[in-house]
Amino acid sequence: MPRHLLGAAIVTALAVTLSGCGSGGGSGDDALEIWIRQAPDSDSAKTAVKLADAFTKASGVKTKVVALFDDFETKLQQQAAQKNLPDIVINDTAQLGNMQTQGWLREVDKAKLKGGDQLADRAWQAAQAGNGKYYAAPFSAQAFALIIRKDWREKVGLQPPQTWDDLAKLAKAFTEQDPDGNGQKDTYGFVAPAGTKRGYASWYASSLIYANGGNFLTDSGGGKFAPAVADPKTVEAVKWLQDQFCVAKTVNPGAVSNDTTVTHEVFEKGQGGIYLVGPYVLARFVKSIGTDKLEVVKVPKGPSGGPGTLGEGENVYLMAGSGNEDGQQKFAEFAVSPEGQRIGMNKDANGAIVRLPVNKGVDMAAERTDPRWKVFQEAYADAVYSSPVPNWAPIRQTSADAINAVWADCGADVKAGMDGLAAKLTSELQAQKAS
Repeated sequence: MPRHLLGAAIVTALAVTLSGCGSGGGSGDDALEIWIRQAPDSDSAKTAVKLADAFTKASGVKTKVVALFDDFETKLQQQAAQKNLPDIVINDTAQLGNMQTQGWLREVDKAKLKGGDQLADRAWQAAQAGNGKYYAAPFSAQAFALIIRKDWREKVGLQPPQTWDDLAKLAKAFTEQDPDGNGQKDTYGFVAPAGTKRGYASWYASSLIYANGGNFLTDSGGGKFAPAVADPKTVEAVKWLQDQFCVAKTVNPGAVSNDTTVTHEVFEKGQGGIYLVGPYVLARFVKSIGTDKLEVVKVPKGPSGGPGTLGEGENVYLMAGSGNEDGQQKFAEFAVSPEGQRIGMNKDANGAIVRLPVNKGVDMAAERTDPRWKVFQEAYADAVYSSPVPNWAPIRQTSADAINAVWADCGADVKAGMDGLAAKLTSELQAQKAS
């Protein structure tokens, strides 16, 4: 009897079924079901299909890839309520706590995961829950850096930014000196996904917070944490960004309501020239804007700390209740293998689902000829992952609401806002029994 019944509408619109090469029939009803948070029919979803297809060829295990983007976690909740979770989920590292505390995940034994000893220690950190156990196999890593309009920077006669002062000067020049040469004052320095949806404001701010030696939480030991958002280094970073919104006015209009989907388009339309973002959009921008017009620069060290930048990525989660635990294990091992990593990287083309490889046996330079990827790779050495609290999602969302509020209201006092946020995070940590 088929274990997975997604509903006709979802299956018809979103699922891509792959028939394996082994025995067992071709109906696909007993296939290993793999969910990935990507838009259906996107280049990334197609790469996921290639990965699953190669796994099927190598193992004989049939697979079915389901690509979902909007309301991904909500749909997982619905499947969990029906006791009908997929076998595998490829999702953000920051979602580990949320899924683990709900009992959705199987524990992963590092020692028994073939090839696990070849994965970067930093990547394994993102597969570890607050209880010290592992509930995923690391699959993809990424660090954040600045994608800058090189042609604009050369037009205004400035060098790549090495300090926050340099960065502010470059943003001001992009805003005031007509870098696109159209005779109109219609460009800005920064484009920013500074809205509250899915916690984007705190997600965006985090790289500068880390670059200044700040953080959202501090580790008290023993799985306990305390808020760090009222620390002077964190406040300084949020205030620096508020000044870009409110004093220098170097951020694209409407940023406080935008998510990444909109912000990608804003950058492509030439409305701003500096985008603090991960490497997953590099190939897209190279194609849409032009390779000679773009450069990648590490996030400069802040005036009070650093270096640092946001570290995140995707894990392969082995979901609880699967009737095919052997298939789950085999897929995870294939995904982290050099072959699986190379397929997921997709060379220099758009649609990479492995941004930076986590397998130390993969030479990124041999797979990707674009040297700008190396900047992201180097930035990963200073990357900071979210704290392994039981559930990071409400921490990120509460932080986004507070940070967005002080960017949207130019009269807001940042220190007061961060003090209020610290109180809310204290309550959240208490609710999670993590303080």
